[in-house]
Amino acid sequence: MVSGSCSKLIEAVVVWLLVLLGVSHGVKTYCDGRKGGAQCFGLLGGTVLLRLMDNTSHIPKYKWKYNRSTILKNIRTPPPPYTLQSRYLYIPSNGTLSITNLSRSDSGEYTLETFDSDGRNSGTQTLQLTVEAPVTFAQMIHECLSQGQMKVSCLSEGGDSPLYSWTLDGHILTDSELFSRNNDANVIVLRQNISGRLVCSARNQVSSFFKEIQISTCGFIFINCSMNGTQISKWVLKENNSLCVESTTTSS
Repeated sequence: MVSGSCSKLIEAVVVWLLVLLGVSHGVKTYCDGRKGGAQCFGLLGGTVLLRLMDNTSHIPKYKWKYNRSTILKNIRTPPPPYTLQSRYLYIPSNGTLSITNLSRSDSGEYTLETFDSDGRNSGTQTLQLTVEAPVTFAQMIHECLSQGQMKVSCLSEGGDSPLYSWTLDGHILTDSELFSRNNDANVIVLRQNISGRLVCSARNQVSSFFKEIQISTCGFIFINCSMNGTQISKWVLKENNSLCVESTTTSS
């Protein structure tokens, strides 16, 4: 017979091992759904710890469900934890359900129903789990356009619903630097006179990544002068410029 204190120690050790396993591979996530209605996210192939109650000692009857299908109910026989399936581990003392090697089919609604000693429903807690693939980068590509702007593409491999953001020398890109005026896409177009350390960041609910490159201008200058009575205001490639060569040019 395993004593209560020893049983709790075993459970604590198991939880700690699960946490260590997740951290060592960067794939562990924790979701506290005790207040109900929680939105949780798990990493594809990783481990998630779901919690919908404090413990089961004061609950006469309870039932865990996944998308209305019962996962477990009224487990009380020591010693814990309890392996329900090859990927499920349940620890009743702290109401934690561990799911390893997450797949997309694990996404859905997890529900805890509790009952009194007469079998009447005394409460329901739910959480929504979404399993996502991590964001990883392949490469960052930049090219000069015909009018001197620079097109920069931030290419990622895999990853569900990535969100992008850009910085230049540590600050968020502004409208005066962006020709495309879109700082949250994976492809941007910079104005002609932009240079510095450009960083693209991509993230979703379970991962994040960034890539950086050093960019310089495409070699264009801005001509603003009068030639043979004609006002000229345009960007031209400096090495090919034959306009207003005796006049002052600006690079703004």
